[in-house]
Amino acid sequence: MFEIGEKVLYPVHGAGIIEAIEQREILGEERSYYVLRLSTGDLQVLVPVDTVEKVGLRPICPKSKLAEVENILRRPSPPWEENWNKRYRINMDKIKSGDICQLAEVICSLNLRDLEKGLSAGEKKMLENAKRILISEMIFCAEIDQEQASTYLQNCLSAECP
Repeated sequence: MFEIGEKVLYPVHGAGIIEAIEQREILGEERSYYVLRLSTGDLQVLVPVDTVEKVGLRPICPKSKLAEVENILRRPSPPWEENWNKRYRINMDKIKSGDICQLAEVICSLNLRDLEKGLSAGEKKMLENAKRILISEMIFCAEIDQEQASTYLQNCLSAECP
């Protein structure tokens, strides 16, 4: 169980802070919800307490994990699946996993594919969403602002990581 003020990652949506735990009736069903304020944008998300494991809500990764993420972003991408549908499903599964390293793999792979062959509209949107999720977690785990996190990510992808 998470507590108010705790920083968490909600896969597919990004990182945020639990602002409250409330009882709400939605669609005729009363449940406990985490009220999550996302770190990027001004979005508030309700997460049913009893679905935390199913949706993959987890604590923010430690700052030490960013070195592993940086290595993933800087290394050559493994060969990608040529079939667009399979590639999209594989990448979506990685994003939904909530694992920051798998998220970095998606960003690295899609970024390199974009540079070499270009991306479809769906994959461009997926790449931007994956970057947004990673940046939102970096804001909390590295204690930096959104601009610094974005710059750091771009530097890693262009092999200029400090």
